[in-house]
Amino acid sequence: MIIVKRIAKGIAILVGVVLLAGVVFIASDWRFYKRLATFDRMKSMTDMAWYEPVVEVKPGTPPEISRATADTRTLSAELVDALESYAEENGSMSLLVWHKGALQMEWYGEGFDQYSYMESASMHKSVMALLYGIAIDQGYIPSVDEPASTYLTEWKDDARSKITIRNMLQMAHGLARASGGFNPLGDNMKLGMGTDWGGIALKSLAEDPPNTVFAYSNLNSQLLGLILQRATGMPYAEFLQKSLWSKVGESSARVWLDRPGGLAKTSGSLFTPPRNWLRLGLLHLNKGRVGDEQVVPEAWIEQVITPSPNNPNYGFQTWLGTEYRPKVDYGKGVAAHVPHSESFEARDVVYFDGANGQRVYVIPSEDLVIVRMGEGGLDFQTGAFRWDEPKLPNLIIRGLRQAANEGA
Repeated sequence: MIIVKRIAKGIAILVGVVLLAGVVFIASDWRFYKRLATFDRMKSMTDMAWYEPVVEVKPGTPPEISRATADTRTLSAELVDALESYAEENGSMSLLVWHKGALQMEWYGEGFDQYSYMESASMHKSVMALLYGIAIDQGYIPSVDEPASTYLTEWKDDARSKITIRNMLQMAHGLARASGGFNPLGDNMKLGMGTDWGGIALKSLAEDPPNTVFAYSNLNSQLLGLILQRATGMPYAEFLQKSLWSKVGESSARVWLDRPGGLAKTSGSLFTPPRNWLRLGLLHLNKGRVGDEQVVPEAWIEQVITPSPNNPNYGFQTWLGTEYRPKVDYGKGVAAHVPHSESFEARDVVYFDGANGQRVYVIPSEDLVIVRMGEGGLDFQTGAFRWDEPKLPNLIIRGLRQAANEGA
C-alpha cells in the first residue's frame, strides 16, 4: 500500500511539473499560442476581431468616384445578371467593376456592404510595391538596386549582402524558405502568427544566387516591410498613411502587428473596404495619379509592371498577364498554383493576387478595373486554388465588347 501511495505521489508530482512547464512555455509567447489555438480558416477573411493588435491608417479626401448614369452605363443588364450569378456561385463577398470613367457595378454578398473590412491576403504586397516608389522618390532609398543589407545590417557579412532591393521586389532573392511547414512550433507558423515576424524572416539564409530563381515568399515581403521601416525611420503604418493612404483612401485601413508597437504584416493583412481597393487599381490605371496629384511617380508604375527576368508574369510584388500558362505557379518551394483555363482577352492585364481569389485587375487597354473579394480555397490534393484566373476578367471584357458592337 505504501508503494502504491509513493507511486501515485510521484505521478502527481510529475504531472504537476509537466503542467507547470507547459504553462511557463505557453506564457513565454502567449499571444502566438492564443492565435494558433483560436485561428479559424473559414472565418479568417472577415473576423477582424481575431487580428490584434492593429493600427489604423487614416484616410484623406480623394476625389469622388463617378457612378454610371443612364448615359455612361456600359454593362448590359444581361452582363450584370451574369456577373451577379458568377459572384454568388464563387462565394464572393464583393464585386466592383469600373469602366470608362465610372463605377458600373458595385455588388455585395449577403452580410457585406461598402463599409465591410476584409482580409486582403497577399494583395498587400502590391500596395507595398507602390510605397517603394514613393520612398525612392522622397530620398529615403537611393535606388531599387541598393543592397538590402544597407538596411538589413544583419546580412552585411554573408552571402545575403549581394541581394538587392530589386531582387526582393521581383521575388528573386535566393533566400531559403522558413522551416517547419505546418508544424505549430516551426518558423513558418511563427512567421504567419507569431510575435517576431522580422526576427524569424531575418534568420533565413541564402540558398540560391540572387536573380536566378523565382521563389514567391511571404518571408521576403516581410523583410521588404522591415526595410521600409528602417529606411524611413517611421513605423510602416505611419509611412503608408502619410505617403499613400492620405491621398488615395476614402476610408481607413488597418494594419496587423506582430505585437504591440511591433512590425506590420506586410506579406498580407491590409484590411480595408473594397472601394479602397478600387481606388488603388485606379491609381495604377492613371499611372500614379489621384486627381491632379502625382502620388506615385509614373516611371515607377512602369517599373512595377515590367516583367521580371525570372518570371514574365511578375513585376514588382505585382502579377502580370504577359504570358499564357495553363497553371501559373508561385515558383520554387511552393506546390500551389492558379489554373488558367484560357489566355486573358487583353494582353496588358495587371493584377493584385491574394489567396482565395482576392483580386484587383487593372486592364488599361479596356479602361477597366475589377475588384473581387471573397472565398476560394485550395485543393490540397491537386495544389490548385479554386480560382480560374482569366474567367472573371474575360467574362467582363467579352460582355463589354459585345455590348459595344451591338450599340455601334
